[in-house]
Amino acid sequence: MAFFIETTKVDLGSTPIENIFLNDFMPMADGTHVKVYLLGFKLTRDDDKHLVITNSLLAKHLSIPLSDVLAAWDFWEQKGIIIKHPKENSADQFDYDVEFKSLVQLYITNNYQIFMPEKPQPRKSVDTLYRSTVDDLVEVSYNPHISDMFKKIDHIVRRQLQAVERTKILDWFYNYNVSPEVIVQAFYIAVEKQGKKSVGYVEGIIRNWYDLGITNAEELEKYLKQNESAYHRYQQVKKAIGAVNTIPTESEKKIMNRWFEDWKFSTELVMKACEKSSSTANPSVNYINGILSSWHEKGIRTVEDVEREASSYKSEKPRSNPPAVKKTAFHNFEQRSSGYSNEDLEQLIREKNKSK
Repeated sequence: MAFFIETTKVDLGSTPIENIFLNDFMPMADGTHVKVYLLGFKLTRDDDKHLVITNSLLAKHLSIPLSDVLAAWDFWEQKGIIIKHPKENSADQFDYDVEFKSLVQLYITNNYQIFMPEKPQPRKSVDTLYRSTVDDLVEVSYNPHISDMFKKIDHIVRRQLQAVERTKILDWFYNYNVSPEVIVQAFYIAVEKQGKKSVGYVEGIIRNWYDLGITNAEELEKYLKQNESAYHRYQQVKKAIGAVNTIPTESEKKIMNRWFEDWKFSTELVMKACEKSSSTANPSVNYINGILSSWHEKGIRTVEDVEREASSYKSEKPRSNPPAVKKTAFHNFEQRSSGYSNEDLEQLIREKNKSK
């Protein structure tokens, strides 16, 4: 399916209307207010410098009362998309010029300025952190950027967020200066990669990113590219030791980074060490570090080196002597009779029987 505009031989002009007006402002107004706005906006494009425009002329052209035209301008000024400029030395209070605000610039100013700061602002102390109210939540619900964020979060957690959870998330804008994109990504990582849906858990991620200077999508993308491979390795190790849903501590990260970055161990070799820890009741990163430290000192670099060392150890291990057999009367009899033939033994037995 496609849409086409017929081309004409005569150009009678056109008036471009910003989509923000059609999507956000037109639905909130009645038809008369919309007609006044559109006609006035069209006249801003008129090149006739001699044309004198008045509110009475607009009312006559639209076939509506003058009071409706004046009410329309009052309505749009209240919404902040026009400014009425009274004319100097005019006794008519309704004789004013109308300035149409750029809706794109208005949208950027109202919706992006607080969400994309140039640099992180110092966070307040715990006692002075901002706490959002239900009124704050109602106010931002008209912001399409915030509404879209909440829809994405609902989809990630597979349910609709409660009002108390939404106000908690709203706090993060004021206390951590993060963008909605960063919040959505934090929920994705918490739910999809770590199996956590708690808002408090996600706040821990947000707070950690804030401390690292990450507050917008660009900074977060750069950070994830640098740390995604390391994060994946962390998760592999934690899964191997049965700690799937736990976040590695900073000390654990330093230990694991040493394996991969300083010692240049492969993931396969590290997993081999994790296998050896399976016999331990409570395997940990420190336990695996002990195994890998030993391998590093011995110059073991591959899984083949590990297997080669294990087979070498078995071959070099001295065999233990068989246990000594306790001597009995039977053994003594066997030793004394070992020099006789069967015929000699039978003869001895017959002689003993005769003597008895």
